[in-house]
Amino acid sequence: MSAVIEPVLEFLHAPTPAGWQQAALEHLPELLIDHANCEKKAASNAISLIYRYVEHPHLLQKMSRLAREELRHFEQVVDVMTDEGVDYIQLSPSRYAAGLHRLISKHEPQRLIDSLICGAVVEARSCERFAALIPVLPHAIGQLYQSLLKSEARHFQDYLTLAEGFAESLCQDVDIPQRLEMFLRADAELISTEDTEFRFHSGVPS
Repeated sequence: MSAVIEPVLEFLHAPTPAGWQQAALEHLPELLIDHANCEKKAASNAISLIYRYVEHPHLLQKMSRLAREELRHFEQVVDVMTDEGVDYIQLSPSRYAAGLHRLISKHEPQRLIDSLICGAVVEARSCERFAALIPVLPHAIGQLYQSLLKSEARHFQDYLTLAEGFAESLCQDVDIPQRLEMFLRADAELISTEDTEFRFHSGVPS
């Protein structure tokens, strides 16, 4: 596992707080439900990029594959919810995704590059959270997160590579390290500060 997670930990600015790990044990239904929601959103975001940027075949191939994998992960989470007797109910979204998406430029091609950077950060944080959860969750749920670790790490790299490639080919004046720094700082703040509710990408609930 260390070889998979090490690049992710080097990429992110802050680890998941220990208090969030403890809260996960106390909110297992919310953890699983919101994780299922996150997998749906990840697939939806990939499909949105497919619709929006049809002129980029390499992007289409990567996002199509990613969307299929995210939907398969969604199915796996729902299977675990069924095994654990967790009903799939509606949950309000966390502030995490909205906090990152606010940073995406509204102007092309910066919008495309920022969307890919945002995707890289979200996937990296998800991967880091899987690794943080594996040691503390009940065995059956921990096995699920173990099985998802490699693909999430690959998704993070795919998004980052695409962002760097499009910056070079479409918008050479984009400072990728600077844009990354902005999104990574926001990610670190969002997961490190208190939240009113527990969610998969929340801070520690107050």
